[in-house]
Order: sequence, then C-alpha cells, then structure tokens
Amino acid sequence: MDELKAPSIDYAAVAPILILFGAACLGVVTEAFVPRRARHAVQLSLALLATVAGLAMVITQASTRVTTAAGAVAIDGPAVFLQGAILALALVSLLLMGERKLEAGGAFVPQAAITVGSDADVRQAARTPGLTEVYPISLFAIAGMLLFVAANDLLTMFIALEVFSLPLYLLCALARRRRLLSQEAALKYFLLGSYASAFFLFGVALIYGFAGAVDLGSVRAAAAESDRDPLLLYAGLAMLSIGLLFKTAAVPFHVWTPDVYQGAPTPVTAFMAACTKVAAFGALLRVLYVGFNGLSWDFTPILGVVAVLTMIIGAVLAVTQTDIKRLLAYSSIANAGYLLVGVLASGEAGLASTMFYLVAYGFTVIGAFAVVMLVRDADGEAGHLSRWAGLGRRSPLIAGLFTFILLAFAGIPMTSGFISKFAVFGAAIEGGQTWLVIAGVISSIVLAFPYLRVVVMMWLSDPSEATPTVSVPGVFTTAALTIGVAMTLLLGVAPSLLLDLTSGAAEFVQ
Repeated sequence: MDELKAPSIDYAAVAPILILFGAACLGVVTEAFVPRRARHAVQLSLALLATVAGLAMVITQASTRVTTAAGAVAIDGPAVFLQGAILALALVSLLLMGERKLEAGGAFVPQAAITVGSDADVRQAARTPGLTEVYPISLFAIAGMLLFVAANDLLTMFIALEVFSLPLYLLCALARRRRLLSQEAALKYFLLGSYASAFFLFGVALIYGFAGAVDLGSVRAAAAESDRDPLLLYAGLAMLSIGLLFKTAAVPFHVWTPDVYQGAPTPVTAFMAACTKVAAFGALLRVLYVGFNGLSWDFTPILGVVAVLTMIIGAVLAVTQTDIKRLLAYSSIANAGYLLVGVLASGEAGLASTMFYLVAYGFTVIGAFAVVMLVRDADGEAGHLSRWAGLGRRSPLIAGLFTFILLAFAGIPMTSGFISKFAVFGAAIEGGQTWLVIAGVISSIVLAFPYLRVVVMMWLSDPSEATPTVSVPGVFTTAALTIGVAMTLLLGVAPSLLLDLTSGAAEFVQ
C-alpha cells in the first residue's frame, strides 16, 4: 500500500489567506481576554492591519502563477486580481464598521451595531456586551472569499463558500437587540443560503459521478470526451450554477436580497454588496472558464436568459421602491445582470471587463451606503425616500456626493459606471452576444428613472419637518465616503490603469 503524503503547499502564494484566517482566530482570542473598554480599538486595529498586510502580500504575488495544495488552490491572474479587489473593498468597508458614536453616558458604540434603530436602541446597545465580535467575524468572511476566488476544485470551493457565508449570516443579525427586522433578514438569508449550498453540493456529487474527480482540470478533460453520457455533467453544472447565482443575486435567486439589504446594519450591507459580489462572480468565472469552457455553446443561452431577466426585473422593481436600501438592493440585482453579460462575453475581453466592473461597482456602492448611514434623525436612518425630499438645501455637500454616485449607477459619462457598462457591453458585442447588450441598454434606461427620481427629490423639493439632518461624519466614515467617490470619479476619467491591470490578469491557470 502506498503511503499517504501530505500535499506540498506554496505558503507564500497562499499567505494572504493565511494572514486573514490567523488574524480572525486572534480576534476571537482577543474578544475573550482583552478588557471591554480597550476591545474596540484592539479589534479594529487588528482587522485593519491584517487586511493591509494581506493586500501587501497580494501585491507582492502579482506575478505568481501556480497551483498548490495538490491543485486545490490556483494562484493566477484572476485570483490575484480578485483577491486584491476583495481586500481593498473590505478595507473601506471595515472603516464604515469601525465608526463609533458618542452617546449619552459617554459610551462609544460601534456604528455597525447602531445603524438600525432609535436612540433608545443605541443606549441599549451600549450596555450590550460583545458588539466588537463584528471584526473577527468579518475577517473570517474575507478569508473565505479569498479562498473562494482561488479554489481550483469544487470541494475546496464549497468549503470556502461556507466559510464566508456563515459569518455573513451572523453579521446580518448584528442589530438583533434593536429590531426584529435584522433577525428576520438573517434568518431568511440563512435558510435560502442553506438551500443554495445544498444545490451546490449536490452538483459537486453529480460532477464527481461524471468525471470521477472534482478538480476543474479533470472535469474539463472529462467533458471533452465524446464517449460519456453528458446527463450527469449538465445536471451537475445546473446545480452548481444555482448555488453560485444565489450569491450573485441573479434572478430568480434574488428574493433574499431586498430584505437582507434593508434589515442588515448598513456597514454590513455595504460589505456584502461590494465584497460578496466580487467573490461570487470570481468563482463563477473560474467554474465556467476553467471547468466548463468547452460547454460554452450549451450554457450560454440559458445563462443569457438569466442575465436578461436579472437586468429587466431588477430595473423594473427598482422603480417601485420607496425605501432607499431596497432601491439599492434592486440596483444590485440589475448590476448582477450586467456582470453576467460580461461573463457570457467569453474570452479575455469578457473576463477583463467583468473584473473591472466588479471593482468599479464595489467602490461606488460603498460610497452610496456611506451616505445612507449619514442621513438620519432621532429615529435612525431615513429609509423612506419621501424623507430625502429637500436634502439638497439642508446638506448640499452630502446631497451632491449622493447625486454623483446615483449618476454613476445610471451610467452617466465621466463616472466609473459608464466605463464599466461600456466595457462589458463592448466585450459582449465582440463575443457575438448583441442580444444581451440590447437588453442591457433597455434596462439601463429603465433603471435611470429611480436614480433620477431621488436626485429630483433632493434638489427640487422643499424640505419639510420630516426631512432629516445629516449627522457629522466621523473620521472613518469620511475616509470611506471620500475613497468611494474618488474612485468612482478616477475610474470614470482615467480608467486605463485599471483596465491594463485587468487585461494583464485575464488568464486562468489551466
């Protein structure tokens, strides 16, 4: 009998993942032993330092092209780029989570714990221990995302899926002592996410039954053989797609998104909207481009229909929304459809444009939720759109920044939103998917209406007693908002640097 040997691991290549996992474990220990008064500063510093260190390691590994851990992890161009994107967006999201408010009695409360609820809820939160666990939980989620985009076999991908999904379910329930809405959101996300994970795992089993292996290279080789019955292959791919499309919030697997975006604390929503979308599409790209590349003619029509439905339904339902976070949720669904257009464009152009879109959208959506955090009154955040009427007269700076962000979502020139859509639509036309571009343009026109409606309400309506004031932003919120707006502008007027990076990274290790 052959002796079992431990797989060789390139520790330098997987160092960013190890740093985040190690820091998350250290954060759990910190939560247990550091005094409560010092816990927030220690936990936030640890989270930020770990994220910066992981990002630095990703930059040093920019030219690495290896598979390690017996082929289970691939560090290639897309993996390195997407890991860097996740860490950069997570760093900005952690700034939103780290903001604190000085409330009555001199108690500092993490912003991530108070964005849903009234002042009475805030005072109750100040007396509630354990609020700082948001940081190690977030680090576990980030580490799982880093592994998810680099997973080169389906079992590793499933493990990574669960590693970052379970912390997200907990993060959505952070406002559990202040509003049942947060508990409801977390429960819905958990139940539907469990079903999606079950579909993904069943798909892995069917793929194994077809190929006799779960690594993507073996799956691709088995799919190329003409003497095999493809029934298990197609059924397995369909179930894998269900699990992945759930995380991307594509129709018809989108129903959790509005409730979760509305119920979760706003910094957590920003983190999910930016980082989770990068991780989900990164894994989807790897599965389709590496494991099932030879079947593109078979899955493109089906996923194309999903993309069209996602764009149209997301845009149409966004028009009917009266809550700002639900509006941004349906906007996120529509943007998932635009990203699917880039995925189905195939080739290096489709891959590069999709990666560019993920980064550009991530910074813009974080900026949007940073503004949502600031528009509040004694009852909490001003969720209903009617309460934003006249905001431009009371707080012209914040209203101006939000107007710029909404115009970027609408794809107005001189913003990253315009360049992103131009890139994915151009790649789709080049790849022969003009019908997807037509649907995308139509949905973009429809989706511009709810954005412009908010702009008109802020600037052309008179403020009323219900119009909230804008709270003075702290240092961290100011930094996050500044970064989001600056990147939205920079990628709109000078996108060439990032476009060059995505083009250079648009090649998987086969």
